[in-house]
Amino acid sequence: MLLRSLNNLYQKLQSNMRERWNRDLPFDELMFDRWERAKSLGFGNGTSVYHNSYIYGDVRIGKKTWVGPYTLLDGTGGLTIGDYCSISAGVHIYTHDTVKWAVSGGRAPYEYAPVKIGNCCYIGAQTVIIKGVTIGDHCVIGAGSFVNRDVPPYTVAAGIPCRPIGSVEIDENGNVILRIDKK
Repeated sequence: MLLRSLNNLYQKLQSNMRERWNRDLPFDELMFDRWERAKSLGFGNGTSVYHNSYIYGDVRIGKKTWVGPYTLLDGTGGLTIGDYCSISAGVHIYTHDTVKWAVSGGRAPYEYAPVKIGNCCYIGAQTVIIKGVTIGDHCVIGAGSFVNRDVPPYTVAAGIPCRPIGSVEIDENGNVILRIDKK
């Protein structure tokens, strides 16, 4: 009886999602509201966080930011993400590591350092950002990047390790031009 009720609920939610958004999502994503989750975590107005995102420690996110599925936001060392950002699927942001602890046989402590992502940033899918990094406003980080150093504002950066490959320009009408260096 319970299984049949759950199956009926799933089919109804699935049908509504397909009709409204032309999407098919896992049951847990159909059950829970991404905007309500973000609100319950104290994030800015209009921010959404997928149910299957891992969030721990001191994480602060501004308004109108989208946190995609399968993300990991480690705020144990302090994590701040600005307004109007897109944190794509599978992004991992770490504010601590256990490298020295592990190689010292547990004698050295864990290391912590905050990460800050400015306003109006796009972080591409499967990117990893490590402790101590600051990404300035209006940056684009390419998919699959490993960000281990600061990225200045209005920069397009990508790679392993991540490095600047271009710039972001925004004209007075709000039109965006991504200039990629031709090297």
